[in-house]
Amino acid sequence: MERIKDFFAAHRETWRAVKFTLFSASAGIIQIVSFALLNELLHLPYWLSYLIALVLSVLWNFTLNRKYTFRSDANLPVAMFKVACYYAVFTPLSTLLEHQLADRLGWNEYLVTAINMLLNFSTEFLFQRFVVYGQSIDTAAQAESKQAE
Repeated sequence: MERIKDFFAAHRETWRAVKFTLFSASAGIIQIVSFALLNELLHLPYWLSYLIALVLSVLWNFTLNRKYTFRSDANLPVAMFKVACYYAVFTPLSTLLEHQLADRLGWNEYLVTAINMLLNFSTEFLFQRFVVYGQSIDTAAQAESKQAE
């Protein structure tokens, strides 16, 4: 068991990226399923289906990554505000891209959503890693051990 802990400690950033990828994949599933339900069953406008699905996946992803990937005890409202700022930029740009490619140019809606999800995945990891949690990575475990004392 100690060898496993040593392995993960030696490859901490790689393991962090793997966890982020897995949680992002689960958020992607939430986004695609909710998008499909809203778009196909409720027949909401495309952009609204995309926006609601994005918000659902962001909430899921933020919660899991804060606790398990970055293990941060950073101030929750501040961390959420930083992520909200990221999405205040990303969401309008990605919504415009979705509208331009899917509605105006006729690209497949699911292909365009997948492209935006890949853009979101890569830029959000960097933003969370260096901006949101940069100084507070792995501080949750320290805070828990201090509380136990």
